[in-house]
Amino acid sequence: QVQLVESGGGLVQAGGSLRLSCAASERTFTTYYMGWFRQAPGKEREFVAVISWDEGSTSYADSVKGRFTISRNNAGITVYLQMNSLKPEDTAVYYCAASRSYALRSHDYAYWGQGTQVTVSS
Repeated sequence: QVQLVESGGGLVQAGGSLRLSCAASERTFTTYYMGWFRQAPGKEREFVAVISWDEGSTSYADSVKGRFTISRNNAGITVYLQMNSLKPEDTAVYYCAASRSYALRSHDYAYWGQGTQVTVSS
């Protein structure tokens, strides 16, 4: 069964950093675009970042640009989200997802992890 498993979430003070990881269960994902999304309580799931299968291109939501960095290690089929200068409004459940093509909308992603909670205190 295809799986994406996130880790690295937790509680951090504003201004701090966290690094999220997403491990894929199959090497198939080395040819997929990988994205990070987040969902805060009472809000819709929103796009955070995406990286191409060859690491050649990345895109970020305006709200995280300059603070978050997405990267991937295809040897280990792992995707990372380095989050710096965290703000209370970054508090959400963060999900990684896989798509066969470049996409910014959640419904374009076929595979999803279970999510990891990130809480930023003020």
